This record gives sequence, C-alpha cells and structure tokens, in this order.
Amino acid sequence: MTARITETLIRRATARDAKRLTKLVRNSRAYEGPYAPMVAAYRVGPDYIETHRVFAAVGQDGRLLGFYALVLDPPELDLLFVADSAQGLGIGRLLVEHMLGEAAAAGLTGVRVVSHPPAEGFYRSVGAERTGTVPAHPPAVMWDRPELFIPVVT
Repeated sequence: MTARITETLIRRATARDAKRLTKLVRNSRAYEGPYAPMVAAYRVGPDYIETHRVFAAVGQDGRLLGFYALVLDPPELDLLFVADSAQGLGIGRLLVEHMLGEAAAAGLTGVRVVSHPPAEGFYRSVGAERTGTVPAHPPAVMWDRPELFIPVVT
C-alpha cells in the first residue's frame, strides 16, 4: 500500500459498513492462533454502528483501513482494528487521536481500554496507563487481558 496518512479520511461509519467492518475483524492477523476463536463468529452489526460512535478510516480509493468504536457510558474504547495491509502507516494512532477528540467533545475525562494482550504496547505508546487486568471469561475469552486508561487532554 502506498497511501500516506494524509490521504486518509475518518468518517462516521454507517449501517452499510457493517459487513466490511465485520470482515476486517474476522480476518485480522492479530487474532490468529489461540486468539482466532474470539473473532471467528464476531459480527459488527448495523444496530451496533447506529448505537455507538463508530468511525471508519478510509483511503482515497474508498478502501477500509481501520475503524474504532467508542462507548460513552461507561467510557470505553470497545473496538479498534487496523487492516493488515495498513499496519505501520500510523492509522491506529490517527484513530486513537480522533477517538480522543470525540471523547473530549462528549465531555469525557478518559477512556477505558480492555486490550488484546499483544496490543498493550501500542496503547501504552499512545498515552494509556495500565490500571489492572481483566480475568478470562471462558469460553468467550480464554485469556486475561490488560486494562488501561487513556486520559483525555483538553
């Protein structure tokens, strides 16, 4: 992929994006191996998109580069995925920056993140602080997950 971050648009996701968002989640290399069962049947439905603040990062060609979902009450980054082909281009950082702007506009002071274990380093690199561990909940989640907090700086 040759697109630069400046060629990326972040827009509100719509119900029409549901299938593409679901495909991105299910095909993510971050969830290969022991993590695969967690996303194998995962679905980002139109109702979820309409209920929460879901934003998509798209390239000039219209290709989905990533997305996030912000839940306002209680404040939590529920989902954040970057397409495998867009890894390393700064899309994740761009999405977090946008999410923090949305959180600030909503009057939030911070956002909780329950991270996929391999993604903890990324979240810490964008300002998150570890606050604890969320224990596994078999059969849906078979491993403990880091709990983090990203402060909203206004």
